[in-house]
Amino acid sequence: MSWLTDVDDDDDDKYADYEAKSRPNPKGNRARTKIRPEHGDAVTGRVFTVDRGRYSVLVGEGTPEEHEATASRASELRKKAIVTGDLVDLVGDTSGETGTLSRIVRIQPRTTVLRRSADDSDEVERIIVANADQMLIVVAAANPEPRSRLVDRYLVAAFDAGLKPIICITKTDLADPTDFLANFAALDVTVVRSGTDAMPTEEIMALLVGHTTVAVGHSGVGKSTLVNALVPDANRAIGRVNAVTGRGRHTSSSTISYRVGDGWIIDTPGVRSFGLGHVNPENILRSFTDLAKIAEDCPRGCTHLPDAPDCAIIERVEAGELGDAGALRLDSFQRLLASLA
Repeated sequence: MSWLTDVDDDDDDKYADYEAKSRPNPKGNRARTKIRPEHGDAVTGRVFTVDRGRYSVLVGEGTPEEHEATASRASELRKKAIVTGDLVDLVGDTSGETGTLSRIVRIQPRTTVLRRSADDSDEVERIIVANADQMLIVVAAANPEPRSRLVDRYLVAAFDAGLKPIICITKTDLADPTDFLANFAALDVTVVRSGTDAMPTEEIMALLVGHTTVAVGHSGVGKSTLVNALVPDANRAIGRVNAVTGRGRHTSSSTISYRVGDGWIIDTPGVRSFGLGHVNPENILRSFTDLAKIAEDCPRGCTHLPDAPDCAIIERVEAGELGDAGALRLDSFQRLLASLA
């Protein structure tokens, strides 16, 4: 059986070469690699609207070369959300000329993120805007009727995201909003009143300059009308309220940024609900600052729910220390806690 052992060196080399060869690539293309280019020549831009997989980006913001460019996303970002307000890095043709398309290769770190979920039981969050520092909550005094609990939800989302809330109540010529606004009197929130024929654009403009503000509100409250008054060339579609249901009709279908002085206002589509499934229940109390101060006297681990023993908030509200508004705010606070429990 010497033929098994008496193999010369040439045969060894032959078999070694054979083992080292790899199978040919039938497609003839280069092997895939996880190493991505650094894109050192990328330019930075601000996403101001998103439309069916195309991103409108402002390049060279604040410089004489400022212009708009259209971009797609790089394949490595396909699982990451790119939203209005994002600062992104672009490569390719960023000239913005007709027919050109650049590519987003990086999303810069966000300072804030405003999220919402489909409902309170849905833990899947949807990012609405990035890098805002204020939330303009638009609510109508009438037509449609104001909903204090929806405003509470906006406040929770604002405080959870680190945004400063501002309430703008519209259509004050149709109804007196005093009783409604009493629900928020104990909060440190700026309130602006606006009538159909007397819109305080200068007052609102002063609050927006130097900030990035996201405008939110129920359909039909006049949010897009307000944006059109602040930005005359915005041309946002304006809806009407159904006389039978009292509900507003969705008109703005996209989230888009408009420049206001040296600031930005981001108009969002009207919604009838605002899910908080992504919010940590412990953060809800922060939006009820009047109740949060009292909660410091609650026993450790207090749930603040109706059956919570020795809850300082419940005891003081029942004693009438916070008046009728206090009882309404406690009810709204407890309903939010219960929905997220």
